[in-house]
Amino acid sequence: MKTKSILKYFLFSASLLAGLNSCNYSNAKQDDTKEIHTGYAEATPEDKVTETDSKFLADVTVINLKEIQLGQLAQKLAKTEDVKALGKMMEKDHSACLKEVKSLAEKKSIAVETSLTDKEQEEYKKLNELAGDDFDKEYCNKMIKGHKAAISKFEKASSDCKDNDIKDFATKTLPTLRIHLDHAADCQMKLEKQKS
Repeated sequence: MKTKSILKYFLFSASLLAGLNSCNYSNAKQDDTKEIHTGYAEATPEDKVTETDSKFLADVTVINLKEIQLGQLAQKLAKTEDVKALGKMMEKDHSACLKEVKSLAEKKSIAVETSLTDKEQEEYKKLNELAGDDFDKEYCNKMIKGHKAAISKFEKASSDCKDNDIKDFATKTLPTLRIHLDHAADCQMKLEKQKS
């Protein structure tokens, strides 16, 4: 009787120890998995394209589409050779920029516009209704206003964007935009001198 009790106690103790070991093993496994999962989920900002990056590329696509079409319009409707030349420069440079933006957007899996938005189409339509001096003046005004806004947007992107490729693109494009602004301002000045 005493032997049976000792045997029962021994078997109970053994099963209790086995159960405890199994619980500890299970907890350790769960903790390990948790650590691995947490480590995997944490990514540095440089590893992903942010909403700011995506919006910048989407906005820049529209800017380029607009400048290309307005540049083509200037070559057709402008009265002065300076404004025609400005339009030609805009079409050429913004076509090259658009190609680069589309390539970058595709690389980063960012969806961008393929045509002008309603707002830009309305702007194009209004400019298309002008002719002669009125067209030249309004086109130069739009180029100055548009390029000031674009430069501000590109300067912000060159410091705020997290993706290095997008940031480099913004920085690299700024000098061209500043040249465009200078040419537009020169054209505007020449038009004003012609009036006086």
